[in-house]
Amino acid sequence: MSDHDLATRPTVYAADALKNRIALISGGAGGIGRATAWLFARLGAHVVLAGRDQAKLDLVVTHLTGHGLKASAQAVDIREPEAVAVLFDKVWNERGRLDILVNSAGGQFPQPAIDFSIKGWNAVINTNLNGTWYMMQAAAQRWREGKIPGSIVNIVVVTTHGLYGIAHTIAARSGVIGLSRAVAVEWAPLGIRVNCIAPGLIETKGWEVYSPEARSAYTRANPMMRVGSPWDIAEACAYLSAGSGNYVTGEVLTVDGGGQHWGETWTTGKPEYFGGD
Repeated sequence: MSDHDLATRPTVYAADALKNRIALISGGAGGIGRATAWLFARLGAHVVLAGRDQAKLDLVVTHLTGHGLKASAQAVDIREPEAVAVLFDKVWNERGRLDILVNSAGGQFPQPAIDFSIKGWNAVINTNLNGTWYMMQAAAQRWREGKIPGSIVNIVVVTTHGLYGIAHTIAARSGVIGLSRAVAVEWAPLGIRVNCIAPGLIETKGWEVYSPEARSAYTRANPMMRVGSPWDIAEACAYLSAGSGNYVTGEVLTVDGGGQHWGETWTTGKPEYFGGD
């Protein structure tokens, strides 16, 4: 989606649904993170974009502020807990608090699990699981210290049906889901809500790592026979982060066009043994 689309796309939410909130969004220059940043900023929040590429983050901020929206950015490697601590200190020093954390950073590559290298496995686990946890814990600790409530939304994947060729991500994101359910209970006395969103087939730049054949098959991987957009996920993030989600914690909101009830997805091509080409 272009920035023009994100600036003008209709939304069901009131223009002040997140007025004066401070929202930190990791993966802020990516498809889902960028869409979420645009929506949250349009709803009145100051969005802080985090990611590894400062130039890409700054470009998104320039477009947001050019539309009169409130945004800033900070480069960070979420795999490094010390860097995460610096990020949160900066947010607190500059903004005085944080209200919402959206963990959208992550990545994977399609490959049969039997061929994963140790380096490849660790790269995905360190980003998708460890990095998400470092962000969650850093936010929760500061909310506890400040005696203020907060909301965390973790972007995961659909783990309830066949999603083959990215077993490392299934392992990492399943861990995030388990973590979220556990700490949703532990952190409820602190006024901290923790939820996950499991996107189905969403058309972002991340699609480019998959073959044309796999991308073509994706349109048949749910009963709606189409892919979703980053805006679909952004609006789900808004639901959980705004007042609409005040009584929701420990949940996984699946946004996949019914795909989890439909069948299977092969990111590396379906083997002939199973009736593939």
